[in-house]
Amino acid sequence: MDQARSAMSQIFNNEPHSYTRFNLPDNMEGDTSQVEMIQSSDMNEEVGENGDEGHLSHKSNRQPHVAQNFECTTKSLCFMAATIVFTFVIGYLTGYLVHKNKDLNCSCAPSEDDITHKTGAVPFMDWDDVRKLLGDKLNTSNLEIALSNHRAGSPGDEDLGNKVIKKFKEYGMKTWTDEYFVKVQDPPASGYNRIVFKNGSEERPTGFLSYSASGTARGAVLYAHYGQEDDFKQLKNMNINMNNRVMLVRAGRISFAEKVANAAKVNASAVLIYPDPADYPIGNDTSLFGHVHMGSGDPYTPGFPSFNHTQFPPVQSSGLPHILAQTITTGMGTKILRQLGGRTQPNGWEGINRLGDESDVITVEVNNVLTEKRINNVFGVIKGFVDADRYVVIGAQRDAWGPGFAASSVGTSVLVELARSISDMVENDGFKPRRSMVFASWSAGEYGSVGATEWLEGYLSSLSMKAVAYINLDGIVTGQNGFKVAASPLLHSLVQNALKEVNYDKDKSLLSQFGKNNWESAILEPLRMDSAAYPFLAFSGIPSVAFRFHSGSSDYPHFGTNLDTRENLNSVTASQVPQLAVRAGQFAGHIALRLVHDHLLQMDLKKYNQLIRSHVVQINGKVKAVQRLQPQLLPKTLTGQWLVMASGSYNRVSNILTADIQNSDLENVEMCRMINDRIMTVERNFLSPYVSPIDSPFRHILLGSGPHTLKPLSSHLDALKSASPEANAELFRNKLAQATWTIQACANSLAGDIWSLDNEF
Repeated sequence: MDQARSAMSQIFNNEPHSYTRFNLPDNMEGDTSQVEMIQSSDMNEEVGENGDEGHLSHKSNRQPHVAQNFECTTKSLCFMAATIVFTFVIGYLTGYLVHKNKDLNCSCAPSEDDITHKTGAVPFMDWDDVRKLLGDKLNTSNLEIALSNHRAGSPGDEDLGNKVIKKFKEYGMKTWTDEYFVKVQDPPASGYNRIVFKNGSEERPTGFLSYSASGTARGAVLYAHYGQEDDFKQLKNMNINMNNRVMLVRAGRISFAEKVANAAKVNASAVLIYPDPADYPIGNDTSLFGHVHMGSGDPYTPGFPSFNHTQFPPVQSSGLPHILAQTITTGMGTKILRQLGGRTQPNGWEGINRLGDESDVITVEVNNVLTEKRINNVFGVIKGFVDADRYVVIGAQRDAWGPGFAASSVGTSVLVELARSISDMVENDGFKPRRSMVFASWSAGEYGSVGATEWLEGYLSSLSMKAVAYINLDGIVTGQNGFKVAASPLLHSLVQNALKEVNYDKDKSLLSQFGKNNWESAILEPLRMDSAAYPFLAFSGIPSVAFRFHSGSSDYPHFGTNLDTRENLNSVTASQVPQLAVRAGQFAGHIALRLVHDHLLQMDLKKYNQLIRSHVVQINGKVKAVQRLQPQLLPKTLTGQWLVMASGSYNRVSNILTADIQNSDLENVEMCRMINDRIMTVERNFLSPYVSPIDSPFRHILLGSGPHTLKPLSSHLDALKSASPEANAELFRNKLAQATWTIQACANSLAGDIWSLDNEF
């Protein structure tokens, strides 16, 4: 070896000598120590010109001047070469054996858990097995429907919440509770609300509408059908004076809050809402309960949570009405209608009523009391095994105005039973969801999804990024002859698959039973503002779904009354409530499990294309019509082309991402997570960033409510086309620009990396 080293020194003797410092590669123990290497010239310098080498003798017994005396014969060169090769082979084999031995004996060898963490290769179940397990676990023998019959904030409401959380703990779930202090309106504790028609006797309705304005209004009655926007347009087209009139409208079709908001737009002084016998066969004396906040959550903390009122300045939601609102019974409403004079009602309005004239004067007095209540939301979670910080939320309200059997009892019972069934699948059957599932029991749902909305407001920034979807269980059984689903377009394909795979009976699926010809027209319906799924979608940008078994075209007549009992629900379901509740639970569970089971979220990005395109085509056509008929309002330089281009951008990137999904490696956890996160941006990026959640909480430009949405843009163009005084061309142009860029920004976000964007604008 000494001879080999000496030979190598002689070979490189003519190279410049140097002193160098370098880092060795990581050794077996991870050491990265610096080493000083002294080459031949330095060594000679240290030895000295006189050949003094004593200070090196402790490192080696060899003579440093051996190479100088070496004779470069052919034989010696061959010997040197052989020695070098031999040394190289021995070093290589030694290193190989050392590394192999360390790999075999290393205590840090990757375990199955490590592989699972890195690759997501958890031994997940096949989807068909998951579906079968849910069907076996969720059945009528385990379903217990407990009565609610408790108003929000009452001791009974809190007790029921404690029972729910106790169940969650029994199932091995992690649980927690959120507490809020909310302001609601209740009927007067002493005193009453009243109406007096003409000079007749005083009526004192026991029903009430929370969040009505308080005081007294006096004006002539005007019948306005269901109080929809089109109903008021018809009255306006008849040149009927609506200023300071008291509107008498039928319950149904739209929410109480929407009826009152529409009446306020035409300067009405009050609204009376009655259940017409054609829609509500509930008797003449049954009272209606509800709320008229054109929004959701506590209207006295709009946009932020009601954790403690003392921390926030006094503020009110823009959705609180400034006019009086009161429900009256069928008997009271019918009595007023029979005495109305004036013009006959428009064609297409049911009944033979007259609209009322200026002499049909009525006095309305509302004395509701604003009170503060402490409410609790309770939660249980089943944690995922791969993306535990992404979760599907399943929720149901547990409070009710009266017995609340259909409104909350069935939904709460299905919520608890789903939690039990899926927990059992995880604990005993080896089911491992990739993502987490959060089960939520809301309070104060009857006052306008207060509990659910306060939770959203409290954790909005986190939920909008991490909540995959929301599934609502309120009012899921109200009949048996039909099935309706209201959902974000992103979930339509998932809904269709659930309809195919969930059985209505042994021989038929839900799809074949209720929508075998055209399921979208037969089953899909718009998401209602009074549904708890609505704030999840339109306020928080979380894809949401609500559904219900129903009895026909009309709504369940006992919602918001004291007649929402087990007996009355049995009468419209042929006593099939448990069986229908289980089918509803299987439908909700199917959607939830699919969202937590699959590598990639089953959300159809293309479903929004058609909705966007229909709005864009309509707006673009109306812009051209206004420019032709009212050129002084909209200049020729204004074009809908930018909106068309934004729509095209979304269409293009949704197609690209769909292709990426089809070509993706499902075993690549990071890739799947990145794609899923891009999918989850779609809904929340449709929330307009140009409006305040205090003034316009439902910011979704396609499915929300307010002047920032695409539907009012079209209506604004109609007003410009007719040169209406209320039309504002400059305002329209601003709203058009904002809507255009909201769609384009959604497309940009969906495209992913910034370098993937095309600068079209």
